[in-house]
Amino acid sequence: MSWACFALASCLLIPLPLHAQGIRNAFAQASADSTSRDPHAVQPERPTVATHAGTVAPGWVELEEGGEWDKAPDGSRSFFAPTNLKIGLASHAQLNLLFNLIYDRAFPGGAFATSDVTIGVKYRIVDDDRILGDFAILPAITLPTASARGAGTDAYGFSLLLISSHQLGPVAMDLNAGLTHRSGDGTAAPKSAGIWTASFGFPISGPVGATIELFGYPRTTGPVGTDATAALLIGPTLLVREWLALDAGIIAPITGPQARAFYTGFVWNFGCLGPKRVCRP
Repeated sequence: MSWACFALASCLLIPLPLHAQGIRNAFAQASADSTSRDPHAVQPERPTVATHAGTVAPGWVELEEGGEWDKAPDGSRSFFAPTNLKIGLASHAQLNLLFNLIYDRAFPGGAFATSDVTIGVKYRIVDDDRILGDFAILPAITLPTASARGAGTDAYGFSLLLISSHQLGPVAMDLNAGLTHRSGDGTAAPKSAGIWTASFGFPISGPVGATIELFGYPRTTGPVGTDATAALLIGPTLLVREWLALDAGIIAPITGPQARAFYTGFVWNFGCLGPKRVCRP
């Protein structure tokens, strides 16, 4: 996603954006319930904008790290490296800590900057519902911690993301819809913003899978409001070990001021770093 889109996704805690459904599906991660699967098996929420309803097992820690090179419609280029640290709190709850390192020559005082920090908790409400599938909510707060003007929103952000995950034969489908409201006067970022996603992952051969996603951001208003955007994301995924996954791909605009992009990254499950009494074998 473009930096502008990722700023919004950060507020919604959609890491990056960001999950490799093809990996999850190809290696029998159909069940989102952390108590019914190997807790050391990686659960990527990269590379797509969407996230799934699954949660990391209690006490276990997983890191998602990526890099994205963007070319905006006006020809300007930028880079950002999203970081998403996930910590299992309970069988159905996961803490997410998200921030980005950004490179953009337009920043005052230097091209490198850090973004706002987002803190959220994903909570899975139901599993295997006939209509909702595995359904989770992800409330989050974004703190105005960016190191340079333009790298963040200069406001507090409060968001709620609805997540519905389904297994359709060999295809993993994740549907997201979210809304963010920000404090401030709307001069640095729109006071209200939304997002929608429809993501599909599937196995190709052995450890290789693929992800295809449609995502978009509705029109925003105010001094820095933008037209609605929609984009297509597509790329391969690779499971190197059960605890390490890689990905790469492209993002192509469909409509609106969406940047073209190339991304790559990894997801690494560190294992259980909590007290032994909460770690499962």
